[in-house]
Amino acid sequence: MSAAALVIVLGSAVLHAGWNALVAGARDTHATAAVAMLTGVAVFAVPAALTWRLEAEAWPYIAASAGLELAYFALLASTYSRADYSFAYPVARGAAPVLVLLVSVVALGADVSALAIAGILAVTGGVLLVRGVGTEAVDATSLLFALGVGACIAGYTLVDDHGVEHAAPIPYFVVVLLAAAIPYAAVVGPARLRGAVDRRSLPAGGAMAAAYILVLAALERAPAAPVAALRETSVLLAGAGGGRRRLAGSLLVALGIAAVVLG
Repeated sequence: MSAAALVIVLGSAVLHAGWNALVAGARDTHATAAVAMLTGVAVFAVPAALTWRLEAEAWPYIAASAGLELAYFALLASTYSRADYSFAYPVARGAAPVLVLLVSVVALGADVSALAIAGILAVTGGVLLVRGVGTEAVDATSLLFALGVGACIAGYTLVDDHGVEHAAPIPYFVVVLLAAAIPYAAVVGPARLRGAVDRRSLPAGGAMAAAYILVLAALERAPAAPVAALRETSVLLAGAGGGRRRLAGSLLVALGIAAVVLG
C-alpha cells in the first residue's frame, strides 16, 4: 500500500470515528442522526448527479440496503442514548465483519482460514473487555443494541456488495441514504429536527460523506482487504476515551477485524 493510500484510509477512519462521537454526545441522538443523514445526502447530491448510473437491477438491493440502514441508524442512536461511545462503537464495528464471515461460511460455503478464526477469537475477547464484568459491566440491553448495529452493518455490507455491481457507488449510496433518512426524519418530527440542526449534526453529516469518499479514493489506490482492515483503526480512537481496559479491548477488536478481513 502506498503512503498516499495509507494516509487516505487513516483519514477516513478518523472521520468515521468523529461523526459517531458527535452523534453519541448529542442530547437527542435520534434527531442528530437524522439531520446528519440528510446533510450527508445534501453533500453527496452533486457528485451523485455527475456520476449517475443506476440500473434497474440495483433497485431491489437499494430497497434492502435502505431498510438495513434505517435499522442501523435507529439502533445506533438508541445505543448512544443508553451507553458510552467507547463501549458502543468498538462492539458494533467488531461484530460486523465477524457476522459477515459467518454468513459467508454458512450461506456461501466460504473457507475459514486459521487467521480468520484467530480474528474471531480476538474480536470476542475484545468485546468482553470493552463490556466489562461485574459491577463495571454495561447492561445487557445496550450490548444487544450494539450487536444489532453490527448485524445491520453486516447485512448491508453483504447486500451492497451485489448492489454496486449494478450502479455507480456514489449514486447508489445517496439513494440508499435518502430512502432511509426520509422515514427516520418523519418519525423524529420537524420540531426535533430543527432543534438538532447544530454544530454536531451538520459536521457529522459532512464527515459521514467525506469518510465514504476517502474510502472510495483509497480503493482506487490499494486492494480492498488492507483498506478494510486499516479503516478499523477507528475502533482504537473510540476506545481511547474509555480507560485502559476499553482501550485494550478496542485494540483486540481492531486486530481481530484485521485478521478476519485479511484471512
